Amino acid sequence: MNRNPTTVTTPSDREVLVARAFDAPPRLVWDLHTKPELLKRWLFGPDGWSLDVCTVDLRVGGKARFEMSKQDDKFRMGWTDTYVEIVPRERLVSRQLFDEDWTQGETTVTLVFRETGDKTLLEMTVLYSSKEARDGALNTGMVDGMEMGYARLDKIFQELVAAGE
Repeated sequence: MNRNPTTVTTPSDREVLVARAFDAPPRLVWDLHTKPELLKRWLFGPDGWSLDVCTVDLRVGGKARFEMSKQDDKFRMGWTDTYVEIVPRERLVSRQLFDEDWTQGETTVTLVFRETGDKTLLEMTVLYSSKEARDGALNTGMVDGMEMGYARLDKIFQELVAAGE
C-alpha cells in the first residue's frame, strides 16, 4: 500500500496539478528529477517501456531531451524541455514540447519541491494551451503512468537512503 498517494486536481481550465509526497529529502527528490542516470531509472511510465534518451543541460535556456520506447513494438515518444527558471532543490520551470504534438502546442511545467518534516512534497503544475488540450492529456492515462513512475521513485529513495546518500 502506498503511504503517499498522488493527488490530481485541475485548478484552472488549462492546468493540471499533481501532488505527491516522498519519503526523502529535497536534495534526493531534486537529483532524481535532474540527473539523467537517475531519471532513466524511473521516468518511463508503465512496465514494458524504457527511457532510451535522456540528456539534461540544467541551466536557464538549457534543454533536456527525453525519448521513451515501448519494448514490444516500435512505438516511441519524445519531447524536449527548455528550462526557464531554476532554483536548486526548490523550483524547476520548463517549457515542454512533444515531437508528436498531442498537447496542442507547448506546455509549461512547474515543479515545486517543499520539505515537510521528513518528507518532500512535490507539486507539478502543467499549463496547457487550452482546456481541450488539458482534458485530452488527462484522458491519456498519464496519471496512472506517473504513479507507476512515482512507485519506482519510492524504491529508489529507499535504496539511496539505505546507502547513506
